[in-house]
Amino acid sequence: MPTEIASPHDIFPHIRIVMGMVIGLGVTRLLSGFARIVQHPGQYKLYPVHLAWVGSVLLMLVHFWWWEFGLYAIENWTFGKYLFIIFYAITLFLLCALLFPDSMLDYTSYEDYFYSRRAWFFGLLGATYLLDVIDTLLKGPEHFARFGIEYLFRTPVFVALCIAAILVSDRRFHIAFVAAALIYQISFILRLFDTIV
Repeated sequence: MPTEIASPHDIFPHIRIVMGMVIGLGVTRLLSGFARIVQHPGQYKLYPVHLAWVGSVLLMLVHFWWWEFGLYAIENWTFGKYLFIIFYAITLFLLCALLFPDSMLDYTSYEDYFYSRRAWFFGLLGATYLLDVIDTLLKGPEHFARFGIEYLFRTPVFVALCIAAILVSDRRFHIAFVAAALIYQISFILRLFDTIV
């Protein structure tokens, strides 16, 4: 009895389901953390920079699910490519876990928690910018070229800002960074990813 080999377009939905499960866990973590804040608003003092990064990472997860539709163009799936995509999704999930820990008992506020874990958070955030370059290359040279010189400038700038955020505890820097990151993120999505094709 002959065995048919699945086409790349048959493989992609399978990969997208696994990827979606990991991204779904991240979204759940952020929404659960936000719900906990709504349920117990006085339990821990809120910090606007922390909340802004929650919004940014949530937007990143939703955008990740949207832009990864471009993986349908991959004609030759390997286990290495599949593993990379899942690793990328896991990195995004870990960002969510760092924003809302299982317990806040060792911290007095979200500000206290955020700055105590900023090396982990910004280390992973910087890694996602580098992983995005590999992800973009996986989709082919035409896809990579679509972003032009801006993309080549954007990645090192954001990685450098993440390194600075690890080293700098100045609150003004962190306010400026998250505000600029959110504005740019929204602009980037609207200009280059408004349609899925």
